[in-house]
Amino acid sequence: MLLAGAAIAAVLACSIAGYRSGSGIGSGVRAIAATTVAQSNPAQRTILYWKEPDGKNDFSTEPKKTPDGRDYLPVYEDEEAGFKDEKPAKPQGDRKILYYRNPMGLQDISQAPKKDSMGMDYIPVYEGEAEDGSTVKIAPGKLQRTGVRSESVSKRSLFTSIHAPGVIQADEHRQAVVALRFDAFLNELEHITTGSKVAKGEPLMRVYSSALSAAAAQYVTDLGLRNTGGLPQNRGARQRLENLGVPDEIIKDIERSREGSLTVTWPAPRDGYIIEHNVVEGMQAKAGDVLFRIADLSVIWVLADVAERDLGLIALRQKVTVTPRGYPDRSFAGTVGLIYPVLNKETRTARVRIVLANPDTIMRPNMYADVVIESGGDRPVIAVPDSAVINSGKRQVAIVDKGEGRFEPREVKTGMRGDGYVEVREGIAEGDKVVVAANFLIDAESNLKAALQGLAAGDVK
Repeated sequence: MLLAGAAIAAVLACSIAGYRSGSGIGSGVRAIAATTVAQSNPAQRTILYWKEPDGKNDFSTEPKKTPDGRDYLPVYEDEEAGFKDEKPAKPQGDRKILYYRNPMGLQDISQAPKKDSMGMDYIPVYEGEAEDGSTVKIAPGKLQRTGVRSESVSKRSLFTSIHAPGVIQADEHRQAVVALRFDAFLNELEHITTGSKVAKGEPLMRVYSSALSAAAAQYVTDLGLRNTGGLPQNRGARQRLENLGVPDEIIKDIERSREGSLTVTWPAPRDGYIIEHNVVEGMQAKAGDVLFRIADLSVIWVLADVAERDLGLIALRQKVTVTPRGYPDRSFAGTVGLIYPVLNKETRTARVRIVLANPDTIMRPNMYADVVIESGGDRPVIAVPDSAVINSGKRQVAIVDKGEGRFEPREVKTGMRGDGYVEVREGIAEGDKVVVAANFLIDAESNLKAALQGLAAGDVK
């Protein structure tokens, strides 16, 4: 009866204090009730620590109040699953105790049994529990609070998109020049200008040359002698025309008409656009002068400048997407045709040639374009999410989940990246489980454990 009366009085007093401080009657009742139960039955419940009533990350080893006068809430041993789970099992056999660690997880160890400021026993760490010195064990309750999440390691195809600027150029293999192998006068120019589209065989101009006329007359004579059964005086008349670069269709016209002419109509050598025009009506052209330059733009090149660091991800015949800046709503598919052998020393870029069709010839030489080269995907590789790899600058580490709350940091070697994943070439295998969330916390605890074990070993020596 006396104990019950004292408890009721304490509850009423705390309630009044809580009401006056603004924290409310409930807070005071909960705090005193919990303390009273613990005091009335100390063998069953032990207060581990006091925590901030609003759930903030603030704890105390003794009763305490908030700035507004509210009591910190007690946390009992049976309420804190994390600390209960973290306690190691009783020793089996003759396992050697390496050291004792602080029950609250503080950076404090002891070579002999001891208690902390709240009277809690330090937890022994046995030789078998230390494993390789880097593996850490975390209680299930603590795992839930820190948000640790693991995923199984599997093989997948990675795709990396390499972006680069490019310039459109005419295909060098699809260009031709019109030049004469003899001196000549140019007459009757067709209405063709720079930019005009021409077809193969289409007339460009009329050409007069004494050398061409003499060779044509000799060939006509040669053909006449053959028809009458006579012996040609010059068996090389046709060869002379071919040596002068006379197109085959002009030679066939001479054979058909059996007449020579002072002038001949000179045709376009291929389909394409006139990109160079160097003729004027009545001009004299010297042998070798470039009169026209014709480019077929149905297939074009795009010369892209790729950063040096991405060069190893590019190979011939890789798929490429090209978007002309003049037509941002249209994209065209091409392939890598050539990787140039020399880098630009100023920009540290390598030039890559992309070959692609040019429907409707909307892509024009010297137009800028945005290039995306798709790399990877040829073979599946062991890959983990980007978040699973911790890069410290000197090394890269992944945390392997070994089950039952045990985690082992492993140094890994990574490869290509893509789609939010990174290839792992060494360190982990397919089927392993790696931590993909809150792995920094486990890595920090592993480093702390290794440091404590080194300190303990030093103390023993």
